[in-house]
Amino acid sequence: MKIVIAPNAFKNSLTAGAAAVAILEGLEQSRLRFTAECFPVGDGGDGTGELLIKRLGATLIATPALDPLGRPRNAFFGLAGDTAIVEMASASGIRLLKREELDPLQALSTGTGDLMLAALNHGARHIILGMGGSATVDGGVGILTAVGMHLSDNDIDASGLDPRLSATRITVLCDVNNPLLGPRGAAPVFGPQKGATPEAVRQLEGRLENFARLVHQTTGKDITDIPKGGTAGGAAAGLYGLLNAELVNGIDFFLQLTAFDKALEDADWVITGEGSLDEQTLQGKAPYGVAVAAKKKGIPVIGLAGRLPPDTERLDEYFDALFPINRRPVHPAKALEYTAANLAATAKAVGNLLAGKQ
Repeated sequence: MKIVIAPNAFKNSLTAGAAAVAILEGLEQSRLRFTAECFPVGDGGDGTGELLIKRLGATLIATPALDPLGRPRNAFFGLAGDTAIVEMASASGIRLLKREELDPLQALSTGTGDLMLAALNHGARHIILGMGGSATVDGGVGILTAVGMHLSDNDIDASGLDPRLSATRITVLCDVNNPLLGPRGAAPVFGPQKGATPEAVRQLEGRLENFARLVHQTTGKDITDIPKGGTAGGAAAGLYGLLNAELVNGIDFFLQLTAFDKALEDADWVITGEGSLDEQTLQGKAPYGVAVAAKKKGIPVIGLAGRLPPDTERLDEYFDALFPINRRPVHPAKALEYTAANLAATAKAVGNLLAGKQ
């Protein structure tokens, strides 16, 4: 029996790679006789860039960049031929800040622009941006400033923009469909996660409204409600509007670029999962993309999650079996602490169930 193990990261607990290892260890403790291929996946969320760098065999390049509060640090990008893989979280990530430092009114995405410039200096002509885990709600203003654009409250001046960008394809991997503005927009939905108070959310929304007005005035593009524009605090919309970036569904792009279909050849089962499998999963998250790819080939899919909704009817259309990994009610902090052990124990139980089918 061949099993493809393709989990997403379990947020705030395990990377996708660590989750795959835990699942494999659990299966190895079961009675199941099997071969496995570990294929951790990402949908544009934090860690997707690292997975792409490893999967594509890209060269890891360290470079100076500014953190979200403008402090110098070392960040990285990957280079495979003329394709650069840039992880926004490497320079502009929320994980770079202490809890008391979180302030999206001050945080800027400038460091991600620094990485893009470094990639251009190394000959990149295609930049793939994984935007998950950012600390910013700046509409990408920091990135745009770093690459030579001048932005003020009343004007956008692109005369200083790095000319190499006009010949560079920019692909933004998005893991959400939220627009830039409105109740589902970048400020009200993601601002509080990044430390914004209700008053800060109102200020951020005002800034993004003004930014969208200037983009429309400058380019004729309306970036207010494009799908996925709210990704990374609106940076996706900003890069779409001013750098002609392509906004793509992260998991679909990831699976195509990494030849996931090849891994599915001769597979009998696919195991995927993430911290929560719910209605949002079906909006284009990694486990959904994995399940759709497997279903196209008639391969049954098992989903593992820290949390499942009471009603799984919609999920059941894509997952043949769903297993919660927390065996009893527990405080969320404790659940995160034991994610690897619980994931392995659940995988062992799944392995024993599958053994009964051999």
